[in-house]
Amino acid sequence: MLSNGALALRKQDIGRYGEILSYLSEDGGYWIENDVWEVQNKAFTDNGLSPSSRQTAMKMDFGHYSEEVMRNEVKYYLISSLKNRVLKMGTAFNLYSTAVKRLGDYSNTLDIHRIEELEDDEKFIRYLDQHYTKRKGSTENWNHDLSFKNGFVKFIEDFYDEREEIEKDIWHAKRILGVKISACNKSMKNSMSFADIPEYYRSMVKRYLGKLITRRSWSYCSETLIYLKYFFGIFYKHGYKDGFLENLCREDIEKYLLWTMEEYKSSNATYRSKAVSFIRYFLDYIQMAEFPLAPKRHINRIIFDDDIPRRERVSDTMEKVRYIPEPIREQLDALITDIQPKEMMTVYVLLRETGWRGTDILNLRYDNCLDYLWNKSENRYVPYLCGEITKTGIPQLKIPIRDEVEKMVKELAAKAIESSTQDNNPEKYLYNTYEGRNMGMPISKQGFVQAVRKLIQRKGITDASGEPYHFKTHALRHTRALEYAEHGMPIGVIQQILGHCSLQMTLHYVKVSENALYEKWKTTEKLKLFHVEGAKPPKDFSNKEGEESIHYEFVRASLDAVRVPFGICFKPSKIACKHQMEKCLGCSSFCSGKDNIPEYEAEINRVEELIRLSRCINRKDWEEKNTEYLVLLKQMLERIRKDGIVHKNGQFREEI
Repeated sequence: MLSNGALALRKQDIGRYGEILSYLSEDGGYWIENDVWEVQNKAFTDNGLSPSSRQTAMKMDFGHYSEEVMRNEVKYYLISSLKNRVLKMGTAFNLYSTAVKRLGDYSNTLDIHRIEELEDDEKFIRYLDQHYTKRKGSTENWNHDLSFKNGFVKFIEDFYDEREEIEKDIWHAKRILGVKISACNKSMKNSMSFADIPEYYRSMVKRYLGKLITRRSWSYCSETLIYLKYFFGIFYKHGYKDGFLENLCREDIEKYLLWTMEEYKSSNATYRSKAVSFIRYFLDYIQMAEFPLAPKRHINRIIFDDDIPRRERVSDTMEKVRYIPEPIREQLDALITDIQPKEMMTVYVLLRETGWRGTDILNLRYDNCLDYLWNKSENRYVPYLCGEITKTGIPQLKIPIRDEVEKMVKELAAKAIESSTQDNNPEKYLYNTYEGRNMGMPISKQGFVQAVRKLIQRKGITDASGEPYHFKTHALRHTRALEYAEHGMPIGVIQQILGHCSLQMTLHYVKVSENALYEKWKTTEKLKLFHVEGAKPPKDFSNKEGEESIHYEFVRASLDAVRVPFGICFKPSKIACKHQMEKCLGCSSFCSGKDNIPEYEAEINRVEELIRLSRCINRKDWEEKNTEYLVLLKQMLERIRKDGIVHKNGQFREEI
């Protein structure tokens, strides 16, 4: 709590109050020079602040504040909240315009000069009851007045609080260096409050999250805080007091497990799992780091591995994975050139090509989104798309892209460079918003979704029930993973391309479609279980002639049948043997002349016959290897007819 409130300052003071005066002097000084703001004024519209369709109040009157410092602070609270999209226009004007006047009257009547004096809700409500009459039949209970007053007090206290951000009770993402936050979420209200953490443990929780905040994503830390609030809240709710954590025992955790089971019984199993696993991570860390308020008993004796509920089954997760049906996918791919606005087409192309999340594509930066790596097999530099994967904490993921996609990205980057300035695109986004209230932010994912849905409506793309297909961006990611799998890409490579932390998550995405499953099934070897009409007769071993001849149609599928001199090689197909194909023909000591031509011709005839047999019984592996041998024989025969004799080491054969 501040010992000296912001309201005690005077206009001549500098420092933080000077920042307020400077901020209000923007937009031609409209905010500081006018005590009545009109929503139709150019100062509002230039900042992308337009009245909502349901907005009825069009003015805001600050003339009820006799104290100039407080008047400017209230103005600063409202206009900065509107510009930063913390408050909506409808909320500020419809709900708070009257509350602004009443707070001014309240501070004048009670001659308030300290911020602490505004914190007493009961005193404020008594004043409202005495000086303002509720409308007949109204159920108003001064909620809007209290909401405005308390929001203003917290804002001003935080503004004048010059402690490090992670020492405060409310953290704002934009004030913490190195915080990992998705570009698409930067326009949202990114703050986390520790007010619901018991004061006794609040510093410890802030210290713990302070270690996580720059290593893990903002969303992960926010989720962790939610479960920590639940953990402390439910123990205090059941009568536990300050100091319970240090003496935490197994019995306490068993109670907690029962409470979470009851609390989350109608929720997804993943929530129950996190309510235990996140707490275990927390307790394990503060114990290893020797926090003063950490449990005295070892964490392994308090929470066991099997205490953590299993998350939802893989089969359940797979049911939630939504792939775009092939007919719809083909229509979207063909008609995407008609999407409006046109820039959305390139977003769709990158999502289809890569399988990345929508936030990852929109987070691309024009100065480092392309790289070129040397490829030995193609003997050239291959283009790669580069981007940060904020969800899994990958600082730069690189995946290869086709040349036409690289050309498209290059053109986008050139346009972005031409249109960008330090003011309208300080983060160098490839898909930037160059004007309006979201200037300097990437285009919204929701805007892309709406553009695709409008295309679907215009072109009449329907699902199996005849309704317009309900498009979701993440379905493109699932679909691309499906295509990768069906093309035989190894699961580890798919994991790297999609930017997953674990193979388990990749397995949730990867499966094969029913059509691909059928085609693969058709190509497998038929089991010889049914002997229908036209099938080969079983081998007859009743006579000696049958035992002495080779029945190639019955040779095991795992064996070769390759012609070699003086016989056939039936080695297992999976075992390599250089002698089988090279034989003596490639040996430097091998000598062959015109006397051997009849033998070559006879051998060629025998190999050609075996190749014909291989084709008849559909043994392509035999055909391939025997064909290779046939080529060697014909080449050797041709050389003998031309040179008369073939011997690589012939000069050493005879003494001179």
